[in-house]
Amino acid sequence: MKIFLWLLASCLVFFGMGIQVFAIENPLGVPNNKFGVHILFASELSEAARLVNSNGGDWGYITIPIQATDKNLIKWQKFMDDSRSLHLIPIIRLATENYYFNTKVWRKPDETDILDFANFLDSLDWPTQNRYVVIFNEVNRSDEWGQEFSPAEYAKILQYAVMVFKSKQSDFFIISAGLDNASANIPKESMDEYKFMLGMNDAVPGIFNQIDGLGSHSYPNPGFSQPASVLTPKSISSFKYEKDLVGNLSGKSLPVFITETGWSLNMVSESKVASYYEEAFASVWNDEAIVAVTPFLLRAGAGPFVQFSLINSLGGPTLGYKAIDKIQKVKGAPKLSENNITDNIDKPQKNLLPTKNFLDNLTIEKDSFVQLKTVKTILKWFIQP
Repeated sequence: MKIFLWLLASCLVFFGMGIQVFAIENPLGVPNNKFGVHILFASELSEAARLVNSNGGDWGYITIPIQATDKNLIKWQKFMDDSRSLHLIPIIRLATENYYFNTKVWRKPDETDILDFANFLDSLDWPTQNRYVVIFNEVNRSDEWGQEFSPAEYAKILQYAVMVFKSKQSDFFIISAGLDNASANIPKESMDEYKFMLGMNDAVPGIFNQIDGLGSHSYPNPGFSQPASVLTPKSISSFKYEKDLVGNLSGKSLPVFITETGWSLNMVSESKVASYYEEAFASVWNDEAIVAVTPFLLRAGAGPFVQFSLINSLGGPTLGYKAIDKIQKVKGAPKLSENNITDNIDKPQKNLLPTKNFLDNLTIEKDSFVQLKTVKTILKWFIQP
C-alpha cells in the first residue's frame, strides 16, 4: 500500500509538470535598455530611474534582494506599482537571512523557502510580462550557503525553483545566482566559479538547459580594481567565460544578466572609475548576449559598501554615476504584463496567500506541481510506520 500511494503521488506530479506552458518573452527580441543599477531598498526607486533612464533611456533595470522574512504584500506591491510608473524592470534576487549568532553567514535555503517565495511573488502584479527572479547569491562561497558551499545542493534547489515557479506562473524568468568570480578553491570556504558550475552540471545533468538566464557578477578582479581593458576569467569579462562554459555543457546560449559589478573607490580613484565605466559599456558590456548590467551599488549610505556606492555620503553623484548618466541609452520596449494598471485607486487587493498550498484544489492545472508536492508530503505523514 505504501509503495502504491507513493507511485500515485509521483505520477500525479509527473503529469502535472507535463502541462506547463512556458510563456517568457525574449528580452533581446525587442528594444532593450540594458542600463540598470543594484539597490537595497524600495525607497530608492526614483533615484534609480533618474540614472538608468537618463539620456534617451526608458525601461531600464533594477536589481533588489528580497529576504525570506520580508514578505510584506503592501510594501512589495507598491514597489511593483512604482516600478511600473517609473518604467523600471525589476530583477528580484531571493535571499534568506543571516544567522542570529553569526551575522556574516546566510542561512542555507530549502524547498520550503522556494515554495514560500513562489507563492508570494506570484501574488504580486508585476509591471512586465517577464518576471525576473535570481535564485540566491554567490553560492560558491560558504558564507552565502549556511557555512558549507555545495554545487550539488545548489543545482537541486535551482532545478526545484524552476519547476515550482513555472508551475505557479509561466512568465517567471529564472536566472541562476551570480557567482563570486574571485573565489579560489579553498576547502570549506569557497570554490572557483567554473569548477562550481561543472559540479552543478555533474549533480543535475542539463541544469543549465532548465534556466532562462545566466546571472553574473562580472567584477574587475582581483581586488575590484582592474582596468576595463583587462579581459580575463576573473575580470569584467568573466560573463563571457561563464556563458561559453554553459554553452559547452548544454548547447544553449543563455542571455546574460550582470546583476553586480563595479570598482572599489578604496582601490581606484573616482576619475578612473568613471573612465572604466565608459570603456566597459563601450567595448565589453556591449555584448549582444547581455540583457542588463546593474552595477553594485546605487546608494550605500554607510558601512562596507561605501567603496562601491554611486551616490556619495553627502547624497551627491560620484564621477562614476555621472559617467553612466551621460552614456547614450535606448528606449526599451518590454512586453508589459496583462495586469498593467496605470490607475491603482480602485485596484482590488490581492488575497494574502498562505506560505504553502495545502490541497486547495487537487486538479491538474498550473498550480499542480506545488499542490502535488504537498500531496506527497501529506501522504508521507500518513503512511509513516
